[in-house]
Amino acid sequence: MRKIVSFCVVCLLAFSSWAQETYQKEEFVSSRGDSLPYRLLRPEKEEPGKKYPLVLFLHGAGERGNDNCQQLKHGGQMFLNPVNREKYPAFVLIPQCPSGAYWAYISRPTSLEPTDMPVEQEISPISGALKELLDTYIAMPQVDKSRVYIIGLSMGGMGTYDMTIRFPELFAAAVPICGTVNPSRLADAKGVKFRIFHGDADSVVTVEGSRAAYRALKAAGADVEYIEFPGCEHDSWNPAFNYPGFMEWLFSQKKR
Repeated sequence: MRKIVSFCVVCLLAFSSWAQETYQKEEFVSSRGDSLPYRLLRPEKEEPGKKYPLVLFLHGAGERGNDNCQQLKHGGQMFLNPVNREKYPAFVLIPQCPSGAYWAYISRPTSLEPTDMPVEQEISPISGALKELLDTYIAMPQVDKSRVYIIGLSMGGMGTYDMTIRFPELFAAAVPICGTVNPSRLADAKGVKFRIFHGDADSVVTVEGSRAAYRALKAAGADVEYIEFPGCEHDSWNPAFNYPGFMEWLFSQKKR
């Protein structure tokens, strides 16, 4: 058992080193002066004149900080998979939320029950910086503006809902994983295609957050699919990332 654990640690360290070498280390400063560290993965072989999809990936609360590294912990390896890099070349943005901040909100909501989540609020400074960062990449001539996607887990799932509600015209598809949102806000996001994931045994973010989001989007006429994992706790991103056709579904979506 000790040998297996040691081997796993070595593998994780090797991946961390590989990821840090492959993802470009960048920092964005917003018009307000807020700094947002981020990592960028470019298409492995960029062809002149060709346009590529853009993926924005939002991490969870446990990966906050300013080391510009921890945000690669969950999901970063998925985009480094050689098969995925060849089959689905894309620009991938993975920003890191500062320790004292929270995607979508000024601070962590006092309750994560969907009906208790905030309804009307000004955009937070960190979300404003995130939008400005996204805009700089969408403006690039090699980015396909009809194929901009957003994925988020836990706190990032909340950020995914918030960004699609505020800027539905930007995103072709959204994948919130173990997130939550006040369902009354979601009618504004009905033009985005959603694939929602959650574990029914989640004790951190209630599964009702995703169930309520699905019902609200469905009622608004949105194109939405909900996948629930029986017995799965908060780490439902693991089965989500391994869900059959995860990448194929994402990269097949196109904004009309």
